[in-house]
Amino acid sequence: MNKNIHKSDEEWRKELSAEEYAICRKKGTERAFTGIYNNCKEEGTYYCTCCGSQLFSSEAKYDSGSGWPSFWEPKGENIKTEIDNSIGMQRVEVMCKECDAHLGHVFEDGPQPTGLRYCINSVSLKLKKE
Repeated sequence: MNKNIHKSDEEWRKELSAEEYAICRKKGTERAFTGIYNNCKEEGTYYCTCCGSQLFSSEAKYDSGSGWPSFWEPKGENIKTEIDNSIGMQRVEVMCKECDAHLGHVFEDGPQPTGLRYCINSVSLKLKKE
């Protein structure tokens, strides 16, 4: 189900907290080891804070030691990526395909079976527990 949500900057500011807006809409990053889902072991599905799209399953979550929730694969196809050269180095940004929310970055140093580490800001996620 494609939502392809387009809202004005003003609409996002009204709907999101200041922290959610700074991270999800302005590509910010929460401080390492401060997010509510970093050490979360509860089972469930993680959804986009901005639009509610399904993003990750707790089954693919693991402790990367990075200070952010990390997953070895997304759940479904609601993730998109693009090259990010914003801090003088090349990274791969992870975004919600439906609303373009900034989620975090993906790195090639994760566990098998994918070898990927989706390093995601807790603020970008909402966990629905099973």
